[in-house]
Amino acid sequence: MRVLVSAAAVFAFTVGGTVLGAVPAHAATGEVVVFTTEFEALERYPDPPSGACHQLPATAHVLVNLTDSDVSMHAGITCLSPGFVVAPDHGWHAPPSGMFSFSVS
Repeated sequence: MRVLVSAAAVFAFTVGGTVLGAVPAHAATGEVVVFTTEFEALERYPDPPSGACHQLPATAHVLVNLTDSDVSMHAGITCLSPGFVVAPDHGWHAPPSGMFSFSVS
C-alpha cells in the first residue's frame, strides 16, 4: 500500500510540476556549447528556446552554458527527468553515451 501511495505521489508531483512550472517560451540570449572530442567541431545551440529539449551528441563530453539563463542537463533524451542545473557561464561534464539531453529554464 505504501508503494502505491508513494508512486501516486511521485506521479502527481511530476504532472503538477510540469503543468504549474510551465512558463511562456522565450529564447535565452547566448549559446550552449558542447565539446565532444578533439576530432569533432563544437556543437553550438544559439539562443536556445525555453522549454525545448536538445539531445546531446553520443560523444558529448562537456556542456558549457554561455546563455543568460539556467540550463538543465537531464539523464535521458526526453528532458522529462529532473535535471542538474548549470548556471550561466558555467559548465558540466556530460558522460558520453547519447543518453543525455538539456533544456533551458
